[in-house]
Amino acid sequence: MSQPSRMPSRSRISWKSILLFLSILGPGIITANVGNDASGITTYSLAGARFGYGFLWLLVPLTIALIFIQEMAARMGAVTGRGLAQLIRETYGVRITLLIMAGLVITNIANTIAEFAGIAAATEIVGVSRFISVPLAALAVWLLVTKGNYNKVEKVFLVACTFYIVYYFAAFLAHPIWPEVAKAAVVPKITITAPYLLMFIALVGTTIAPWMQFYLQSSIVEKGIDMRKYRYSRWDVIIGSIITDITAFFIVVVCAATLFKAGIPVETASDVALSLAPIAGQYAAWLFAFGLFNAAMFAAVVLPLSTTYYVCEAFGWESGLNKKIRDAPFFYSFFTIMILIGAAFVLIPNIHLIQLMVISQAVNGVLLPLVLVAMLFLVNNRSLMGQHVNPAWLNLAAWAFIGIIIVASLLLGLVTLFPESAEYIATAIM
Repeated sequence: MSQPSRMPSRSRISWKSILLFLSILGPGIITANVGNDASGITTYSLAGARFGYGFLWLLVPLTIALIFIQEMAARMGAVTGRGLAQLIRETYGVRITLLIMAGLVITNIANTIAEFAGIAAATEIVGVSRFISVPLAALAVWLLVTKGNYNKVEKVFLVACTFYIVYYFAAFLAHPIWPEVAKAAVVPKITITAPYLLMFIALVGTTIAPWMQFYLQSSIVEKGIDMRKYRYSRWDVIIGSIITDITAFFIVVVCAATLFKAGIPVETASDVALSLAPIAGQYAAWLFAFGLFNAAMFAAVVLPLSTTYYVCEAFGWESGLNKKIRDAPFFYSFFTIMILIGAAFVLIPNIHLIQLMVISQAVNGVLLPLVLVAMLFLVNNRSLMGQHVNPAWLNLAAWAFIGIIIVASLLLGLVTLFPESAEYIATAIM
């Protein structure tokens, strides 16, 4: 009689674990997927269109690096109950915090503009004017955040994550030679040239961005995840990092199998969607355009929201989606200002946004090393983390990854500000 009585118990425990995981699911998957925003899709598209399958191998180590870095941010949130910006202010002081916040705000304003530009480009592909789509998108974004709470907003974000599957279908419609794809994913094909170096650096910066760590840790804190539930949150981070880079993998495959093979030059993600139609068919083009719209719309919410979170945390102002506007006026006001700036810039006739994007990428390249080094010192601070500091093997791996990212990020800032330096760097490496 005793054996049957134990079986339901194990079943109940199993279902309880599954339900608990589903309740915690969100911050890791959302943060990683927003990395595939309009700028990210453009970068992955250009990697495939210009270099074929040559960069598929890089996505594997980048996924591992993303998992390590995101896991540290999530663990700090679960242990300390504080966001990354607040920890930096308390540990390193107001001046360092102000410097980092200023850089992050500049970068994310530029990125928000890029997201609304992505919305405009995607809708214009199907014949909808940006003067209609961009204001409607801005209003929808504002209403979602100001009228919802954390749980409702997170559910919308998770639904948006599922739409990235359109790139999987687009890849199959492109009819790549799958054995070649599989080989390129595991066998590095490195060419030391200035264009290759620049794309390598851009892929690193696109996959791992400073704002991601702040948003993830803030989400962990607002969701109330502590170390009792953290093992489920860790899986959320791991799954999110893997899914987002699988999406990037298929974006590269789409463009490599079509545009690279046909030798068609493209400069933007909207160029890719338009160019796909005569090669892979209209369905592939529409799927790519829809994916661009979804990604841009998704990021147009998360990027301003992440910026608002860490600015409020850094200076001790009330923040959070579960608070009313009257309880957190600066939080909602700052978010609204970012949305208005992002949408307004895209609607200015004949405006050239390239210089703004160039500056934002350079600032991003300088900030990322600072944020990652600060994180690594914080996560190994026993007064903050207690027994949950990094194990030695993780520190070794993290410093190795961070070292590579620091070099790549600094080079990105250098070649972005001084494009002619790319040739000299490539020559020096050779």
